This record gives sequence, structure tokens and C-alpha cells, in this order.
Amino acid sequence: MPYLSDPIGDLITRMRNAQGARRATCRAPWSSIKEQLCLLLQREGWLENVEVLGQDPKRDLEVTFVPGKTLTLARISKPGRRMYTGAATLRPVLHGFGIAILTTSLGLLTDKEARRKKVGGEILCTVS
Repeated sequence: MPYLSDPIGDLITRMRNAQGARRATCRAPWSSIKEQLCLLLQREGWLENVEVLGQDPKRDLEVTFVPGKTLTLARISKPGRRMYTGAATLRPVLHGFGIAILTTSLGLLTDKEARRKKVGGEILCTVS
């Protein structure tokens, strides 16, 4: 596999492409931050199931989408331009119907959790 400068962007693109092809699942190379991101999306109701397949060093992440629900994923902070925000300047996505996912000192949080805990961080992506 070639070197990727943006593995989170690769995961988001794989998920977008799988949904565009009307697939029920999507597979991507495993990393701990990708697993945390997918588990957060599952906890928020955007994904149905997240599984880690295989053994070290070759593990994959298999994501199962919620039937009938289309994800609109957008990568915000990219390797060429990082986007950071404080808790006070963090705005709701789609008037509260979507979520933003931030990486903070407390781990990965949604925008609502970050505002409630009064922490800011890097905005990884938005989901609507």
C-alpha cells in the first residue's frame, strides 16, 4: 500500500465512495484514531457497526452503515491546513442536526461534548 499523508481523509473518502456505490459496508486499514472516530460515529447513531478484523500487523476496520441513512462527511482540517477552534468559537453544524468531530486533550469529542466540557481542538470532520 502506498504511503498516505492523510489516513483520516482516506477513511472518509472510502466511506463516501462505499455509500455512493450503495454498499452496506466499507473496509479500511486500521489505526487507533480511525477506530475511535468510527466508534464515536456509531455512538452518535451515524453508523450501525464497527469491527476490527485480522491480526497484527495487518488489521482492517469494517464499518457497517445504517440502512437508509446517508452520511455526508467533509474533512475540515487537512495536513496542508490545520483548523483549530476554541470552545467559545465552536458553532453547531447544520443548526444542530449534524456534528463536528474534534480531537482534543480529552480525546475525540463531538462539538456538543466539547462545548459542554469547554475544550477546543482540531476539527477533524463534519457529519450531516
